[in-house]
Amino acid sequence: MPDTRLYDSDFFAWTQDQASRLRRLAAERSNVDLDLENLAEEIESMGRSEQRELISRLSVLMLHLLKWRFQPNLRGASWKATIAVQRADLSDLLLDSPSLKSKLGESIGRAYGRAVIKAIAETGLPENTFPPDCPWALEQMMDSSFLPEA
Repeated sequence: MPDTRLYDSDFFAWTQDQASRLRRLAAERSNVDLDLENLAEEIESMGRSEQRELISRLSVLMLHLLKWRFQPNLRGASWKATIAVQRADLSDLLLDSPSLKSKLGESIGRAYGRAVIKAIAETGLPENTFPPDCPWALEQMMDSSFLPEA
């Protein structure tokens, strides 16, 4: 019987482990009547979708932190709620897949680039308004009492 503890405790790590196991099985047993390589690819893809969700949620959080910081006259309950929801959803995602923490550095960089693109479009402010790199540490962004001031 397979050990399901990893599936229950870290979905991202489980997808990567299972894809690796399927590929080893495919290499060892050429007579298995399953499309193991494509099965492995699909399982691995499920893990990649977890990382895409991480980037997406970080991007939305950063977008609203940028708008909060650079448009103080437009601050409102909606932005504050979006920030709180993204923090909660990111916490849940990282609880479900703790190994995604190893992808945070790369994900923050990618998410920040997307957040700036959206901030420029949504605020009408020039690109040079926004710092070239994310100005906040993850701990700051996730801190429920943190809102960047002008």
